[in-house]
Amino acid sequence: MKAEIIAVGTEILTGQIVNTNAQFLSEKFAENGIDVYFQTAVGDNEERLLSVLSIAKKRSDLIVLCGGLGPTEDDLTKQVLAKFLKKSLIVNQEAMTKLDAFFANRPNSSRTANNDRQAQIIEGAKAIQNPTGLAVGSMIEVDGVTYVVLPGPPSELKPMVNQFLLPLLKSDTKLYSRVLRFFGIGESRLVTELADIITHQTDPTIAPYAKVGEVTLRLSTKANNQEEAKQKLDVLETEILSTSNLKTYHYGYGDENSLAAVVFESLRQKKKTMTAAESLTAGLFQSQLADFSGSSFVFKGGFVTYSLEEKSRMLGIPLDELKKNGVVSAFTAEKMAENSRRLTDSDFAVSLTGVAGPDTLEGQPVGTVFIGLATKDSVFSQKIMIGGRSRSDIRHIATMHAFNIVRQALLKH
Repeated sequence: MKAEIIAVGTEILTGQIVNTNAQFLSEKFAENGIDVYFQTAVGDNEERLLSVLSIAKKRSDLIVLCGGLGPTEDDLTKQVLAKFLKKSLIVNQEAMTKLDAFFANRPNSSRTANNDRQAQIIEGAKAIQNPTGLAVGSMIEVDGVTYVVLPGPPSELKPMVNQFLLPLLKSDTKLYSRVLRFFGIGESRLVTELADIITHQTDPTIAPYAKVGEVTLRLSTKANNQEEAKQKLDVLETEILSTSNLKTYHYGYGDENSLAAVVFESLRQKKKTMTAAESLTAGLFQSQLADFSGSSFVFKGGFVTYSLEEKSRMLGIPLDELKKNGVVSAFTAEKMAENSRRLTDSDFAVSLTGVAGPDTLEGQPVGTVFIGLATKDSVFSQKIMIGGRSRSDIRHIATMHAFNIVRQALLKH
């Protein structure tokens, strides 16, 4: 089924309100195996709405109109659709009874003739009652196209969709999705590696999405049940992760997941403790680690040491050696990690030092980052170059790199 959503309301076009209904409907339809191919916004204008309906009829099987069901003259959605379908408007008695009761319980409210418009539906349509408002919705099929009319306020539209519309449109198949998360590889390279799979995709489908510092792939398939979907998605995932060793960049699943969450859970399961000494990121790593319930069992505490003097005083690194090697150096990163681990007696310690910008530091360009990692047996550092980013993005991506280095170390352990 090809669906199209038409949002009616001049206030959407002028930016006074955000069209959240289209997002909600698209998400719900996708979950229920209904493909949304088009979204349109049109003002409260009869001629323009008629033209949009004319186009939609030629390309869609399901047309959902949102908004314009109120009592005022510019609420003209039902009237225009009735004209388009060459049908009359009639009163839905259940909606009218609700309207009568509403005003009967509010003797001080003034009822006018145009209020009754909210109880009208197109002749031959099935009413979709409104549990939280007065404007009744409706659904009608004409010439193989199904038209649905819903009110604009989300507080009214959402319960009508969930309680009444979706059961009416229920499909035998549903859309199932799986999100793969990747770090250390850009979207362009990931898509290039998967070009052949993406070019020939049918079902399941692959949708890449770039975020700050990482890339996700949403795998989606239509299936009759969860087990059928799992089998199809497992096959595609295996094919993806075996392509050019992409498995090395894959760190987890899910929309709400993160490198920090994966590392925290691994530390918790392995009963390992973690500390950090941060210069560049000023506590961002530690803050993310402490976001999770039970963090006190994993995170003993840490250090934020911006200046050379504080690195020396708090971490016990000789000041003359810091001055000799510089803030932005492998030496400093390794000593920060090594000494913070020793001072807190933690299993792992990570350190971050570098240049967030906007100016260079010690001759090092903006985006130069050194990350140290210390365990009871070893200490090493890694130089990362993060180019073309804002100060905030550099700090955020550097923190992600730090979590990834810890993740890789935990996998080896």
